[in-house]
Amino acid sequence: MKTDNLYSSAHLFVAAIRVCEHQKSAPPSIDDVCRLISFSLEHGNFICKQLKELEIIEAVEGPYGVRLSVKNHIKIEDIPREEKESALSDELAKFKETQKSFAKKIESFTAKQKEKKESLFSDIEKKLKKELDKTL
Repeated sequence: MKTDNLYSSAHLFVAAIRVCEHQKSAPPSIDDVCRLISFSLEHGNFICKQLKELEIIEAVEGPYGVRLSVKNHIKIEDIPREEKESALSDELAKFKETQKSFAKKIESFTAKQKEKKESLFSDIEKKLKKELDKTL
């Protein structure tokens, strides 16, 4: 089963909570669930936080640490199955566009500066010719 999106990870995580509850006859900790499904503790905490926000699971603080239980597994179906293009790639595309527009602005600015410089030199050259003509 592919777990690269929240929908798949949610199903796996909720199932692991149920299996751990069955095995231990008590609500499991995040560590128990992560060990069962071979998730890193960081990834497990990330998934757990998202599922708590969606009210799919509950995390209860007790004398033996945080324990997890399934609150409403049906809400998993509200999670989009396909991950939209990641925000990072969107931001990268925006950044590239701004870089392109910035490069174009720099090009136009340098072209204008070159034109100004050329007109300035031609003006100076004309003045020098006039001065030279006056002195001769």
